[in-house]
Amino acid sequence: MGSPVRIVDIRATPVTMPLEAALRHSNGAHWGRFIRTIVEVVGDNGLSGFGELGGGGASATDTVLGLKSYLVGHDPLQLEQLRWKIMNPVGSLYNNRAQIHAAIEMACIDLAGKTLGIRACDLIGGAVRESVPFASYIFYRYRDPVTGIGGETTADDIVAHAKDLKARYGFKSHKLKGGHFAPDHDIEVFRALGDAFPGEGLRLDPNSVWTVEEAIRVGRAIEHMNNDYFEDPTWGLEGMRRLRQFVRIPTATNTVVVNFEQLGQMVRHDLVDVVLLDTTFWGGLRQAYKAGQVLETFQYGASVHSSGELGIQLASMLHLGAALPNLRFAADAHYHHLMDDIIVGGKIPYVDGAMAVPTGPGLGVEVDREKLAKYNELFLETGGYSYDRDPGRPEWYSVFPETRYADPRVKDAPALAKGRG
Repeated sequence: MGSPVRIVDIRATPVTMPLEAALRHSNGAHWGRFIRTIVEVVGDNGLSGFGELGGGGASATDTVLGLKSYLVGHDPLQLEQLRWKIMNPVGSLYNNRAQIHAAIEMACIDLAGKTLGIRACDLIGGAVRESVPFASYIFYRYRDPVTGIGGETTADDIVAHAKDLKARYGFKSHKLKGGHFAPDHDIEVFRALGDAFPGEGLRLDPNSVWTVEEAIRVGRAIEHMNNDYFEDPTWGLEGMRRLRQFVRIPTATNTVVVNFEQLGQMVRHDLVDVVLLDTTFWGGLRQAYKAGQVLETFQYGASVHSSGELGIQLASMLHLGAALPNLRFAADAHYHHLMDDIIVGGKIPYVDGAMAVPTGPGLGVEVDREKLAKYNELFLETGGYSYDRDPGRPEWYSVFPETRYADPRVKDAPALAKGRG
């Protein structure tokens, strides 16, 4: 019978959200802001459901709105039909719609849940926990030219930053985004984090930029530490397979196992230990949960990945974390780097390093229309940025495996002042 609501309209709004400081990574930088597109599906009962995807601008907006003919009249509870309408394998050969589908599915789940008075996690099996633990997400940062926040490059800088995050949010696991500087620098910083937080979980993630041989050397240098896992130290399933022969740390990925074909190969050939499930990369909350069931069946680890979320996607991550029985690691979130959010009530709070799963129907968060308009205006004012470019190294671009690491003496990038808002 489905739900007593049909979709009558779809909207897409790009927004820019300022960060405390620009985040440096091995493939480029987040230029002091995140850009997201907020998707709204409107029901004939007057309710709206919301979803979110990374990036913005005419291409994202036009792609979302171009699917209106697929959606008007659709029952938002018919999620399997939605998957085949938008993300079927033949269509994906020409239009990679996985992340677009993820945002639309997110919005449909939100709308269906609001209509029926049940939570998103109840639509995928129900909750086995009511709060989800998170790890700190520690980046080398450029110093913000307006606020003076950031500028962390040395081991002492990073430890001080991590201690501040722990004091503010209560994190008990700590993740360093490495790969921006040379491997020996990351080893020094990572060891300092281990010394600063004895007995607490540690993770090092260089975004796949090291050669297998470099990754082996780093892994052996840190394998005596209290590692949760070694995340994407090198590129590709074959690189990860080779690494596992030499390093005694569980390996993890969010880059090379992001669909079911890759997951099948991973399980068949025992290539990676832990998969970080992303509610956008996998094509939606349901797909990420289904992948988690496969991982549970074959006794592989699961966690929840962050891709630069605002509160809507964060809510989807919380519902995923609530439903996964095999969530054995604290989730990731960029969320503490945000200056604000677009949801009613402001940013979702951390309590002792964890967040409560929303209790309201659907995703359990509501969009603040005034904030949505404010940060849409900021997007229109400042425009986009290139994730794979680093303003501190204007002629540089990433090549896997990387051979040109950043100079740790560069702490400021004045161009990043644009878009503070």
